[in-house]
Amino acid sequence: MRIIEMHVTPIAVGDPPLLNAAGLHAPYALRTIIEIVTDAGITGLGEVPGSAETTAALEAAAEVIIGHDPFQHNAIYRGLIERFGAGNRPDNLVGWKHRQIVHVFSAVEVACFDIMGKATGRPVCDLLGGRARDRVDFSAYLFYKYEGAGGELGFGIDPAVNGWAAARQAAALDPAGIVAQAQAMCREFGFRSIKLKGGVFPPDEEVAAIYALREAFGPDTPLRLDPNAIWTVEAAITAGRKMEGVLEYYEDPVRGQEAMAAVRQAVKMPLATNMCTTAFEHLPRSIELGSEDIILSDHHFWGGLRASVELARICRTFGRGLSMHSNSHIGISLAAMTHLAAAVPNLTYACDTHYPWQSEEVILGGRLKFEDGALPAPTAPGLGIELDRAALAKLHENYLRCGLTRRDDELEMQKVQPGWRFEATRW
Repeated sequence: MRIIEMHVTPIAVGDPPLLNAAGLHAPYALRTIIEIVTDAGITGLGEVPGSAETTAALEAAAEVIIGHDPFQHNAIYRGLIERFGAGNRPDNLVGWKHRQIVHVFSAVEVACFDIMGKATGRPVCDLLGGRARDRVDFSAYLFYKYEGAGGELGFGIDPAVNGWAAARQAAALDPAGIVAQAQAMCREFGFRSIKLKGGVFPPDEEVAAIYALREAFGPDTPLRLDPNAIWTVEAAITAGRKMEGVLEYYEDPVRGQEAMAAVRQAVKMPLATNMCTTAFEHLPRSIELGSEDIILSDHHFWGGLRASVELARICRTFGRGLSMHSNSHIGISLAAMTHLAAAVPNLTYACDTHYPWQSEEVILGGRLKFEDGALPAPTAPGLGIELDRAALAKLHENYLRCGLTRRDDELEMQKVQPGWRFEATRW
């Protein structure tokens, strides 16, 4: 079997005005969809965070990928590194940065796994070692936000989701608003754990929101707080000590492995990261310092599904827990995340997902459905999904119309707070 075509389509999906330490989400989140076509008539799908730079890199990668056997991932990766690796300048293109390499390979690899599964009649999770669990739990992902929803004039709200549209329209800028958002999300999707994206307000205000959630949901609902590494060590320790015995884990309260290690030594709760340990070359120093207890995997940023399985083995070897990070995404990514989580025995924490914040989709049959906060371990061949071409065309038109070419939360924040600037450490 050989790859004969690769199609790259940038899309934009409605995204609400969610706040984080870097600023504000734009009305649209960008994703890039790839289709890899083989001479056997089998097509595989992939999805990664979108930007004009990523689209160009994927289009350039097609020159290398076409002609390869989709089962030969090592040869494909080697070809991409030889052609586009740092320091190479083929056809006047500068060498790709690390993020471009991992984005391109993760998109290509997922599409190839989709092909492999369809060719063999097996789900992708079987190709990753088989199911370690029959259901994959996800966590409610709360955000402070401005009023309104994503897209043009609030485009993107699903009217069939009772109560959730109202929760997305309401500005959740206080503990009561956060609790109302959590209740609507958990009622609709059945989530059994809750994460709050912090780093938006002073630490005491976000600690108060965590305590309000604890009072509303009780001690049996795991809670997480992610300040996005914007607090000082001192502020993180003070806030962390107030939340001992309340949080399931404390994610990236400070920036850098040394600072994380200092907080970890001072507070009695697990620390997790998606910001200080984000690549394999960071792991030796992480282990030396003991900078975190839990690493949040993400196949889009760690270089694919196989790399994520390797990360899981390293975590098991060195006594690290494993959770899963999320970016604004749609069903192709969610399907890949579910296959990966189903196949990794030590990914024991509920996974993050932004999926409830989006309502548009590019897969046939519409949006994937959560039951009691979980998706079943897939059993259909490949990713178990197919592309809805009409929906893809519509979301591509969104991309062309919206004019965005990359994510810039600082710029979006300046539209509502003129002069606002990102600060690496704010409190």
